[in-house]
Amino acid sequence: MSPLHWNVDPELLHIGGFALRWYGLLFAAAFLVGYEIMRRVFRAEGKPEADLDALLLYMMLGTVIGARLGHTLIYAPDYYLAHPWKILAVWEGGLASHGGAVGIFIALWWYARKRPDQPWLWLLDRLSIPTALGGAFIRLGNLFNSEILGHPASVPWAVVFERVDSLPRHPVMVYEALAYLAIFILLRVLYRRRLAATPPGMLLGTFLLTVFGARFVLEFFKEEQADWVAGSLTVGQWLSVPMVMAGLILLLRARRHA
Repeated sequence: MSPLHWNVDPELLHIGGFALRWYGLLFAAAFLVGYEIMRRVFRAEGKPEADLDALLLYMMLGTVIGARLGHTLIYAPDYYLAHPWKILAVWEGGLASHGGAVGIFIALWWYARKRPDQPWLWLLDRLSIPTALGGAFIRLGNLFNSEILGHPASVPWAVVFERVDSLPRHPVMVYEALAYLAIFILLRVLYRRRLAATPPGMLLGTFLLTVFGARFVLEFFKEEQADWVAGSLTVGQWLSVPMVMAGLILLLRARRHA
């Protein structure tokens, strides 16, 4: 069976000096769908919907700044420390999920300081649901960009990314997108069972354990993204380990609370 060939233009629309890329469209869609999910959460639990605009802004800033700094300072520090102005060039690509997670944690802590009715862990729990779905959207954006490639493979579903080379490869970004979609469904089901009575930390713990557990496993099929090596594991795997451990701790804590 011949492999599937992928050669889709990453630009959906180009007018003059303006280019609308699939990645940007999917990135924006992740926030818009997430906004709607959180609007339903706020309505179900009696929280002020007027706070959603501020919450969206904090989430966007935390995600973009954290993910960009994570990519530039963890995956390619030599290049970006030699060209620091390139750190701001988000449009050139390069966002790291681990940095994005840390950025979200910090941004939501800042947001929750003046909102005692929306504690930090309460927010992180519920935002885990749209964040998992957003991860699926972003990985589809990586597919359109022909980036985050898998190792060469001979499996029947291998894909040749013609914009990169002629080798059949694992479509690892599709693997991740499907994993994150399944995690989104799981979190949604867990939340709807108890709504406001959901034990604190249960959703966030499940998110960290499953998302970064999947990331750890899928790194074995993925080309190394970092400019440096970290022993027998990839940089992404080393960064996933503390996230998985934090998820386990939160789940044990939530179980005791329940």
